[in-house]
Amino acid sequence: MAKILIAEDEKSINDLIKKNLRLVGHECRQVFDGEEAVAAACTERFDLLILDVMLPFLSGFEVITQTEDIPVIFVTARGGLDDRLRGLRLGGDDYIVKPFEMLELLARVEAVLRRTHGADVSFEIDGIKVDFGSRKVFRDGTEVSLKPKEYDLLELLIRNRNVALSREKIISLVWEFDYEGDTRTVDVHIQQLRQKLGLKDRIKTIYKTGYRFDV
Repeated sequence: MAKILIAEDEKSINDLIKKNLRLVGHECRQVFDGEEAVAAACTERFDLLILDVMLPFLSGFEVITQTEDIPVIFVTARGGLDDRLRGLRLGGDDYIVKPFEMLELLARVEAVLRRTHGADVSFEIDGIKVDFGSRKVFRDGTEVSLKPKEYDLLELLIRNRNVALSREKIISLVWEFDYEGDTRTVDVHIQQLRQKLGLKDRIKTIYKTGYRFDV
């Protein structure tokens, strides 16, 4: 996975970002002001910089001009069009406005890493191999036939591994609509994945919440 530098002066937010990035397998270093961010970027190699705009000593806009070789995702409360355009024109790969959902940040981190480093073309565990490019799944070398939504659900769980996902969130991300009624369709698809791939010990039920892919 990737080595990520988090430059955010609010410790609670910095810690939350670090916790969730580490859950999905990334290595993180935390800094809390612009000068620290530049110093870290000049002495270590990072695959991605998550950068707040309003940092002490040097702003995020100043930092990015001194860290040109690192992909950057701005995470900031400054959501005006001028700020967004400035961040992207300075070389930012993405721009997220606070408050944000952590799953959105994880998805955008994944997208930037895939675009800049070709990350995560496949995933393997317990004899299961998932090829994200071809959307094919293999169990002990033999291809397993999954329905489109079964595959979408499996990829969602894998890419957010170790993160608990509610049934409602799964519905919105896999079926792409908000659903406030019966969410048993998620349970049915989870049961199918467990049976077809032997992942009962990996896909855990989270009481009164949803599911989590444990790694």
